[in-house]
Amino acid sequence: MDTNKPNPFASLEQKFNEQFNNKNKITKTREPINLKKHMKTIITLTVVFAVLIILLANIYVVKENEYRVVRQFGEVVDIRFEPGIYMKIPFVQSVSTLPRYQMTYNVSEAEINTKDKKRIIIDNYAVWRISDPKAMITSAGTLLNAEARMEEFIYSVVRTELGQLNYDEIINDENTSRGSLNDRVTARVNELLKDDDYGVEVIDVRMKRTDLPPENEQSVYTRMISERQSIAQKYLSEGDADKRTIEASTDRKVQEMVAIAQKEASIIAAEGESEAAKIYNQSFSKDPEFYALYRTLESYKKTIGDDTMIILPSDSPYAKILSGYLE
Repeated sequence: MDTNKPNPFASLEQKFNEQFNNKNKITKTREPINLKKHMKTIITLTVVFAVLIILLANIYVVKENEYRVVRQFGEVVDIRFEPGIYMKIPFVQSVSTLPRYQMTYNVSEAEINTKDKKRIIIDNYAVWRISDPKAMITSAGTLLNAEARMEEFIYSVVRTELGQLNYDEIINDENTSRGSLNDRVTARVNELLKDDDYGVEVIDVRMKRTDLPPENEQSVYTRMISERQSIAQKYLSEGDADKRTIEASTDRKVQEMVAIAQKEASIIAAEGESEAAKIYNQSFSKDPEFYALYRTLESYKKTIGDDTMIILPSDSPYAKILSGYLE
């Protein structure tokens, strides 16, 4: 038998031996973990993790458009407004935010009396900002309280200023009496806020709307229509008067021009007739008999017509020429 020939069952034999060995292998048991040995590491990691959480919880960021108010046991100890990252004292300090940008506040509608005793409803708005956060917190406490005090001052100043103007001056934007009203109101409100140290500044106060109470609207509209009609009638009357004045002046100028033209025409005609008579005299003086004949013939044109009857002596020169006897 050839021993060098490969065994065709070698692979099956190898798999069988591996399965047999796995069944007979003795399973080893693991030793229990010794927690006491790793307790120090666990405590260290726990403390480090807790410190990181506390640090992260007490870091705050200041943005460009805000104030960050730091309080310690309720009292303001610091105000941050420079952009950056800061840290507060854990469990002792707290941080709140106030806006640093300009804000708009709609003042409540109010009814006031004008100088001419008319009641109107005004609606204003104000642009304002916090200029001193610590003073604002000390005097007002909150933004709502600051806006409430600002609204009281605005209403008081607007009522005083508009009470010195007539209704027509208020509603007419082109009237110079109201030109600097917004500036005066803004300046006066800022003075009152500064006197009480509220820490806020009003940038501008503007009037959005002026209206009449509902019960007065119709009567005022009727009066305004009547006034406008009266003004229109006045303009029409003035226009008619100007028209008559212009027409009379024009007629007078025309008559003067016609009179001057007629005068100049009469002068020219007289000069022409004079020159013609002069020429006739010079011409007819050369032959008087012809001139006499010409004058007689011209008279026939004026005296003799279709129904003309002339009774003359037969020996009259006038009759002789008419009958054709020229000698």
